[in-house]
Amino acid sequence: MKTELKAKFLQHILNKKKEDEGFTLIELLVVIIIIGILSAIALPSFLNQANKAKQSEAKTYVGSMNRAQQAYYLENNAFAAQADFGKLGLGIATQTTNYIYTIADGGTTNPSLVTNQAATVVGNAPLKTYVGGVSVATQAATSEATTIAILCEANQARVNGGAVVAPVTATANGPACPTGFTALR
Repeated sequence: MKTELKAKFLQHILNKKKEDEGFTLIELLVVIIIIGILSAIALPSFLNQANKAKQSEAKTYVGSMNRAQQAYYLENNAFAAQADFGKLGLGIATQTTNYIYTIADGGTTNPSLVTNQAATVVGNAPLKTYVGGVSVATQAATSEATTIAILCEANQARVNGGAVVAPVTATANGPACPTGFTALR
């Protein structure tokens, strides 16, 4: 090939590459639509995981309150009441961003049953309430008295008509969840 022809050929190739750079409007729209669809699918799942993380705080705190009540009963032969919350030695706040933690019964009010509660701070938050209970029960096989704990989760979030905290009830086999709650294992 002649040098002039080679130069024109190279110039033609370089000009063609410059013309091919960039995206067309249709390509950009397709990419934006795909990103929008993926976002619409992922966002509800992400928000649900955030609520589950907030609810795990309440499960952990109420479970800790149950265990602390069992230890407190062994030392004092009575459960701690709301006024004795600090005596449980948990080192947790009675109110966090999402939940308010309280103790119902216990103390001299009901020496054989106590209810530990986690109520949502904001009534319109899509969070479930939690109730824990500890009672004194007698083992049938050995006839020994022992403390038995239970952790209950509301069947629905408060915004969906879920239950507000309620006291657990005592049965011969230990505490039982109130209406509108399910026992967690």
